[in-house]
Amino acid sequence: MRLPATRSSNYKYWGFGAIAIGSFSNVIDHGSVNVALPSIASNFSSDLPTVQWVVIGYLLTISALLLPMGRLADLVGRKEVYIAGSLIFVLGAVSAGFAPSLTILVLSRLLQGVGAAMTQGTGMAIITAMFPSHERGKALGLIMTVVGTGAVAGPAFGGFLVNALDWRWVFFFNVPLSLLGVLASIIVLEGRRSSQPARDDSRQKGFDWLGAILSTAALVIFLLALMNVHRFGLASPFILTGFLAFFVLLGVFIWWELHISVALLDVRLFQSKTFSFGTSAAFLIFLGSSAVLFLTPFYLQRVLGYSPRDAGLLVVPGALFMAVLGPLSGELSDRYGARIFTVGGMALSAAGLFILSGLTETSGKGLVLPALILTSAGMGTFYSANTSSILSAVPLERYGVVSAFLNLTRNAANVTSIAVATAIVTATMGSMGHEPTLAAVQCGVDSGVCNAFTLGMRNAYRAMTVMLLLGMAISAFKFREVKEASSVPTG
Repeated sequence: MRLPATRSSNYKYWGFGAIAIGSFSNVIDHGSVNVALPSIASNFSSDLPTVQWVVIGYLLTISALLLPMGRLADLVGRKEVYIAGSLIFVLGAVSAGFAPSLTILVLSRLLQGVGAAMTQGTGMAIITAMFPSHERGKALGLIMTVVGTGAVAGPAFGGFLVNALDWRWVFFFNVPLSLLGVLASIIVLEGRRSSQPARDDSRQKGFDWLGAILSTAALVIFLLALMNVHRFGLASPFILTGFLAFFVLLGVFIWWELHISVALLDVRLFQSKTFSFGTSAAFLIFLGSSAVLFLTPFYLQRVLGYSPRDAGLLVVPGALFMAVLGPLSGELSDRYGARIFTVGGMALSAAGLFILSGLTETSGKGLVLPALILTSAGMGTFYSANTSSILSAVPLERYGVVSAFLNLTRNAANVTSIAVATAIVTATMGSMGHEPTLAAVQCGVDSGVCNAFTLGMRNAYRAMTVMLLLGMAISAFKFREVKEASSVPTG
């Protein structure tokens, strides 16, 4: 099978299929584990805030290690790092499934996070490197299809496994799926297009360990401070110290990367308007949109009284639109340029946020559903075209670390979006004389707190709409098109 696949003119699709299995496993894992959290809390006789570290620890590990693992993939080979990461992810899943205590479960999730950090950016880099430059948008669109499909399947399949079997099967299910991805990668992936290590002179100068330590420390401190703003308050010495430490470490990291011969992340890439404007727009769309999938299901259940199943079903159409529009936008952007799709995608998401900013305690699904579809459709339309334009400004041998950086941008924006939205909602609730915590939202007990939460949610969505409008302005800015940074082999 190996020789016919690798010699085929459709090798790029064989390669995409191999990576897609592992990527789907990663995405479905996140959604299914979220559904299993209440059962895990009950099993270990713990409260939900403590059990949430099963998810928080996993996301923190991924975010902290994405850049170092992306650079490692560029140095030693992307296929090698991708397969090793997939096996580590499997090991963590097995350990999580058999975990005898909550502590072991959280540690197992940290191990899974290490594996996911090795595969997320690396998988994208492998796929985009296998497609010719004029089909890069198509490749990224196919990735969006996998992400959208996994986003739909994760919560639904996780709920089925928890109800029919046990929460442990949420982790066990990923084992055969991930191993199938490893086997497919070993058989299909080969040669320069799937590995592409750095040039010999770069490899001889070694890995930027100090840069990796600085970036990891800065990200962990920043994300921990953000996630605790709603608990301690923005003026808390703990939070202020955390943000100060982040800015100091970030400054030292930038200084170091400018002075080392082979940097972890070449910060001079930001001199390219295509790269800097594109990454800024990507951060803003996820900053503006990610809180929607956190606050709106909460609103549907706590305010409108929907069941968890019905609230989850309302999210499905939007994810399907993302899965369909991702490849369509990517392929069309290859022909007609990225700007119309990046600006258009931002506009769709902004329209969805604007509708959501008008929700009341009596709004129905007839208003919520189209708003969610617009928001998700905008993200699908934007992402493929924008990422393709960013990679056009990057040398092929840097695809690993840049793809990791783009994934890091998305993850950091997701966490920031939820933290900012939660802070706005709880601050509004506190200003109206209610306990400033989402746990206090019990509309059947106190209609006043229901009104305060809804007003806070509207304020949060208005702020997010402003972020998206700013992103539209950045995407629409007429910057000079760049020449391709490197030739990408046709496939």
